[in-house]
Order: sequence, then structure tokens, then C-alpha cells
Amino acid sequence: MDPIEKQKEEVYEQLKKYITEIIGEDIAEELDISPKSIFTKDLEMDSIEIVSLAEKVKAKYGDVIDFNGWLSEMEMEQLIKLSIEDIVNLIVDALNKNK
Repeated sequence: MDPIEKQKEEVYEQLKKYITEIIGEDIAEELDISPKSIFTKDLEMDSIEIVSLAEKVKAKYGDVIDFNGWLSEMEMEQLIKLSIEDIVNLIVDALNKNK
């Protein structure tokens, strides 16, 4: 596995952990959480849960990315289709630009 793919896997696992903390382990076990999972559709996360995730991402990666700024630039349709993979790519791209 190349270093970028390894980094993506690590960030994905971190996000999956955050999602599990937010929605609860019981619910997370029932869902098939994957990088392609869409927050509002597949994970059925509401706006409060997404804000909680944003806070966790900001606490972990806030010095590298402007997560809230990135989200605020999106149209509603983009937000509705937002996947775990989208956030993983944002974080990994930012981490590698700042090396």
C-alpha cells in the first residue's frame, strides 16, 4: 500500500470512530459504514450529528484544514451527497500540501 493510501485508510478509520461515537455503537454496527457512505442517506445523520462530527474533525485537523469554511462553500445538494470519502480526501490532500 502506498503512503497516500495508507494515510487515507488511517483518516477513514478515525472518521469511522468519530461517527460511531456520535451515532452510537449499536446503530453503527447495524450500518455498513464505508468510505462511500453518504452522511444523510446511508448513515442517516442529522444536522446536529454532522455538526458534532465537524467539531471532532476541527479538533483533530483544525490546524491543517478549514473544515467549517470548506462546508460553508458547498451548495445544499453537495452537502446532502457528502460522503466519508470526500472528507478523507480533503484531510489527506491538506496534510500532504502542508508537508
